[in-house]
Amino acid sequence: MNSVLIVSDSHGLTTELKEIQNRHQTDLKIHCGDSELSEKATSLAGYTTVKGNCDWQGNFPPEEVIDVGGLRFYITHGHAYHVKTTMLSLQYRAQEVEADVVCFGHSHIAFAEKIAEQLFINPGSIRSPRQFNTPSYALLTWENPKEIIVQFYHVTGEEITNFPYPNTFFIK
Repeated sequence: MNSVLIVSDSHGLTTELKEIQNRHQTDLKIHCGDSELSEKATSLAGYTTVKGNCDWQGNFPPEEVIDVGGLRFYITHGHAYHVKTTMLSLQYRAQEVEADVVCFGHSHIAFAEKIAEQLFINPGSIRSPRQFNTPSYALLTWENPKEIIVQFYHVTGEEITNFPYPNTFFIK
């Protein structure tokens, strides 16, 4: 089984990043920006991290494209694509890089939705969530890259089941 851990908008938290990482053994660990840490921070070791609008100390790339288990992941913070008002710019960029799964943050709102043939995931914020007021991160698992299971977790590790999103997505 393939798995990917996604966090975002930790805004200075360190202990929690390590605890989340230690809790889940995954093929890839993603931080979608606004860690407010340096790329040398030990709490980010093991995470593929992109630069958010609050990452003044970190020398992170603005985006990453990574292939895992038959899926292509596009990772960005989202601020450059105005994700608080529209998903269209991010959708166009994801199509350009031929992404299957789009991971982003910035809004602090946990989100999972299939748009066209791509799965868009915002894990929310583990520090200051908005809309649901639950500090969250996401875990994606799949055996077949056409069927992805998305689970949201509280920063403490308890699965969140009351978010209004399906947990199984069919893509491709």
